[in-house]
Amino acid sequence: MHKLRIYIDTSVIGGCFDEEFAEWSNMLFDEFIAGKKIAVISDITIGELSKAFDFIKNKIKEIPDKYIEVIHKTKEIEELSHSYIKNNAISKKHGDDALHIASATIAKADVLVSWNFKHIVNLRRIQIYNSVNLMNGYSIIEIRNPREVL
Repeated sequence: MHKLRIYIDTSVIGGCFDEEFAEWSNMLFDEFIAGKKIAVISDITIGELSKAFDFIKNKIKEIPDKYIEVIHKTKEIEELSHSYIKNNAISKKHGDDALHIASATIAKADVLVSWNFKHIVNLRRIQIYNSVNLMNGYSIIEIRNPREVL
């Protein structure tokens, strides 16, 4: 049986400690820990976590290594993220968000999950991200919030 490979950004990890998002983020983490789904993160996420409180940083360590996959930034990921910016899906100021989407796309994650409704889980932006993906020979990427994948 295919296990969903779910790219999570930093908002999902931090969401485990936010009253508004904790229920859904923690339920998703429970599924990763149990091996029902595979967590996909990038070195972008790891870099963002390095600036977080220890309790947030350590949350990702609860997932057994065999149920987590780390994507490393490549020239291909950088080029795709620049294409999102060039096509006005997102501004250069939010380049890390573009890198998350490019990482998930190139890693062929089944879905990217985020609580970032302004720059990532946003219908107008998702349409542009997917348009750019198709123009550049990549598949579309499903982008949802944790509640939608549970």
